Amino acid sequence: VRTFEDAKQSDTALFKRFFHAARRRGVSLAPSPFEAAFMSAAHGNAEIDATLDRLDRALVAALAGRD
Repeated sequence: VRTFEDAKQSDTALFKRFFHAARRRGVSLAPSPFEAAFMSAAHGNAEIDATLDRLDRALVAALAGRD
């Protein structure tokens, strides 16, 4: 997203499903599709890999219309 016009094209319904699917898999995201996410320096490769796996599964579920 580079402009306000880009942001207005966001699929907020998909984000809502993704957000809830991520939460069910133990990943907490900001509740708005318009907020940034940040990692902590305390996150190592194992935590990052586990989080990416959970987010991948959450995205598959969200795209399938479920969370």
